[in-house]
Amino acid sequence: MIRVMIVDDSAVVREVFSKELSKAGTGIEIIATASDPFVARDKIVNLQPDVLILDIEMPRMDGISFLKRIMTHLPMPVIMVSSLTPKGSDLAMEAYDIGAVDVMCKPNASYDVGDMTSELVEKIHAVSKVKIVKRIKRSIEKKTVSPKVEMSLSKTTHKIIAIGSSTGGTEALKEIFEVLPANSPGIVIVQHMPEHFTKSFADRLNSISEVDVFEAKNGQEVTPHTALIAPGGMHMRLKRSGARYYVEVLDGPLVSRHRPSVDVLFRSVAKYAGKNAVGVMLTGMGNDGAAGMKTMKDAGAVNIAQDEDSCVVYGMPKEAVTAGAVDYVIPLESIAAKALYLSAKD
Repeated sequence: MIRVMIVDDSAVVREVFSKELSKAGTGIEIIATASDPFVARDKIVNLQPDVLILDIEMPRMDGISFLKRIMTHLPMPVIMVSSLTPKGSDLAMEAYDIGAVDVMCKPNASYDVGDMTSELVEKIHAVSKVKIVKRIKRSIEKKTVSPKVEMSLSKTTHKIIAIGSSTGGTEALKEIFEVLPANSPGIVIVQHMPEHFTKSFADRLNSISEVDVFEAKNGQEVTPHTALIAPGGMHMRLKRSGARYYVEVLDGPLVSRHRPSVDVLFRSVAKYAGKNAVGVMLTGMGNDGAAGMKTMKDAGAVNIAQDEDSCVVYGMPKEAVTAGAVDYVIPLESIAAKALYLSAKD
């Protein structure tokens, strides 16, 4: 049994989460709940849950402040839950920085309790075995680009790098973007993330990278030194008009249980970029993107998957490897350089 503790100031939320997770019958045991971090503190020390579900916005002590203490003194897998607001999305990015493995939205008009419970059960199983280590605060600054890397990228203006990621992907993408040079080829990304959170995430990446990072808008061009992230709740497809690449942002049904879906992006990259594309599959649970990456490979693209040791969840990369879609399986720290090298090849 996976032992789970819930910390939320709302008695209704605690009751609903406890009831829904318990009746799911999926090997999850709710061992305790708490109304605020002060009540939760002793319970966590005594019970040492496998996974903690923590509200971001609470009185007396907010979830972000409590998360900092947890990651300093007793690191464990923490899934944060937040209201779907601009403030909530900014706090979600801070939670990822501190060490939360994932952030979810509380149920709302378009995201009911059943939907959230199903997703939460899957996330709990995925992160329960993750080894969490104490975080070392890194400075956030623009990276200096070496002349050697600049020279190697002189012929990449027509290339596309397509990236798919989910659980653990926010930190993986951060590590990649911290070292990308300004003259990187155009990049398109699907990161599984709730609506409104992707704008804050794009801004976060933009602040640490030489590449200009945006939440994608319909019709926006994909140019060198630019990265576009699919908006939460919307699919994104790569399109081409002559030599000009651009993205189409559109609504539609869930694909591979997601919107945005990596499969939707990768299939469009296969169609419009073909052998001029490099695919990258990062950490994440499930199989979204595996079929799309195989389509890319069949169209001539070269594909990279993050290796198991460096993944938070070795789900999506594993499925892509199993599908025969991957050319290179390498550690996260090597992915940026490898993607740039492959993009520079004729």
